[in-house]
Amino acid sequence: MLQNVVAVLLDGVHPFELGVVCEVFGVDRRDEGLPVYDFAVVSAEGPSLGTHVGGLSVSTPYGLERLEEADLITLPAGSGYHLREYPPELLDALRRAVARGTRVLSVCSGVFVLGAAGLLDGRRCAVHWHHAEALTRQYPRAVVEPDVLYVDEDPVITSAGTAAGIDACLHLVRKEQGPEVANRIARRMVVPPHRDGGQAQYIERPLPRSSCDTVGEVLAWMEAHLDQEVTVEQLAARAHMAPRTFARRFQQETGTTPYRWLLRQRVLLAQHLLEATDETMDAIAWRTGFGTAGALRHQFVRSLGTTPNAYRRTFRGPQAVA
Repeated sequence: MLQNVVAVLLDGVHPFELGVVCEVFGVDRRDEGLPVYDFAVVSAEGPSLGTHVGGLSVSTPYGLERLEEADLITLPAGSGYHLREYPPELLDALRRAVARGTRVLSVCSGVFVLGAAGLLDGRRCAVHWHHAEALTRQYPRAVVEPDVLYVDEDPVITSAGTAAGIDACLHLVRKEQGPEVANRIARRMVVPPHRDGGQAQYIERPLPRSSCDTVGEVLAWMEAHLDQEVTVEQLAARAHMAPRTFARRFQQETGTTPYRWLLRQRVLLAQHLLEATDETMDAIAWRTGFGTAGALRHQFVRSLGTTPNAYRRTFRGPQAVA
């Protein structure tokens, strides 16, 4: 049942991400025949908190005791959440909540609070691509998916950046109260009623590579030769290893296979070319190693859930030439 909802605030909270949660669960829409949630903003660090916006603070009379009766606990993003420690009483309250079946939902860097509470261990989770490496490094038992909008590992729901927080909240409303309720809330917010959690984030640049002691030089060569077809045997030869050893080391150091790593880099390069150039689809397909415009389109849709033409229009406007 989704009725009692709280948003937990820490010092440095981002007002927009807090506003996302407040807009979905904190607005009284009973005059439209929609559910009314028992919603409260809760402070984990005193009655008044600063935000990352100069001069703006947030105050609330509610403390962590409010979490004990919640059906859903939300954790909006905040500045420096990947660098700080969290109040032990908050982490204990989150663990107790999940143990009794309460759902928890993070928006962007709010996921670091869940990690500190041990609630990401063994679970798939989403985060803004900018924080993916830090989350993986700090919580190695978490299964970080750095390029999706949100992940529902009930009772733990995690989302990426700001708009993905809206998607995750509406996903939960849809799951608990049906598509009609979720669609009507979305219509009032003037946002798409549904984006699948697996849809890709619009990543600005390739994710930073972790330290790759063994295959680092091969990765650099692959990045510089994305237009070339290569085999595992050829890459292994460059690393002076047997193919099986190379494949195993590659997986250990990058978290993926050579084929998937290469495909991801090619898609990222295609994104950049679509955003920054007027090159034709055939030219982009050749430069990224896909060969043909048809192959480019197939892999682009498969990876990002949208076509190259649609992606170009999103970033360059409807006047962009395919």
